[in-house]
Amino acid sequence: MTAHATGLADDVIVTGEAVALEVRAASVLTRVLAAALDIVLYAAIAVSVSMLIAAVPPSDEAAFAAVAIATIAAVTVVIPTTVETLTRGRSLGKLAAGIAIVRDDGGPVRFRQAFTRALLGIGELWLTAGGIALVVAILHPKGKRLGDIAAGTYCVRVRAAQQVGPPLTMPPELARWAGNADIRALPDGVALTARRFIARAPTLNPHSRETLGRALAARVEPLVSPPPPWGTPPERFLAAVLVVRRDREYAIAVARRDRIDAETERVGRLPFGIDGTR
Repeated sequence: MTAHATGLADDVIVTGEAVALEVRAASVLTRVLAAALDIVLYAAIAVSVSMLIAAVPPSDEAAFAAVAIATIAAVTVVIPTTVETLTRGRSLGKLAAGIAIVRDDGGPVRFRQAFTRALLGIGELWLTAGGIALVVAILHPKGKRLGDIAAGTYCVRVRAAQQVGPPLTMPPELARWAGNADIRALPDGVALTARRFIARAPTLNPHSRETLGRALAARVEPLVSPPPPWGTPPERFLAAVLVVRRDREYAIAVARRDRIDAETERVGRLPFGIDGTR
C-alpha cells in the first residue's frame, strides 16, 4: 500500500517528537534563488581568501598552488558540507528562502548526504554555472538535481509547514507487548505511511478509516514479532508500533551521543602528546 492508496499526502516530515509536518517540494525557482544566495556568499569567501593569499609574496610556487587548491576545495565542498550537516539541511540561502534539504524518508540530512550533494555540486553547480542542475531539476518531478538523486534527498518548503497531528502516545494495554516486540524489520517508508494515516484518521470517513486502518495493520503485522494480542484495534496497534520505534531510536541516539561525549572527555584529559592507547 502506497501513500496514494491510503489517500494521504506524499510529502510529510515526521519530527523527532513524532509530529507530522505536511510540506511540499520546493519549486525550482525557489531553489535557484537560494542557491544564488549561497554561491554569492561562498564566492565572497573565496575572493577574500584569494586576496589574502595574493598579498603574501609566494616563496614556494608549489605551496602557493596547494593553498589555492585547498581554498577551492573548502569553498565548493568542505564549507557546504559542514553547513548542511550542522544545520540539518538549511544553509543561509535556504533559510532565507524558507526551504530545507531532507532525506527521501523525511529525516534530516547527515554528513553522507551533505557530502554527496556538495561533491556532485562541483560539476553541476560550479563548473557549469548551475546549468546541469537547473535542467535536471526542471525535468525531475520533485525538482531534484543530480546531487539529490545520488544522496537520496530532496528540497522541501518548511516556512508554511502545518502541524497535522499530535504526538503519539502508547496505548496502555499494549505497553508490555510493545516493549518486548521485535520491530527491526519495519522499513522507514512503511512506518512513515502508518504515521500519516494515524495523523489523518480523525478527518477520514468512518468506513474509509476502518478499511485503510485494517489494510495498513495487515501490512505492518507480518513485520512485527510477536503479533499483537488478538482483537487489538488496528489504529492502536499501529500507534504502539510507532511509539516503541520512536523511543528505541531515541535511546540509540542518546547512547551514541553519550559514548562520543565520554570519549571526548577521556581524550581531553590526556596530557598533550601522550597516546591514550598505552
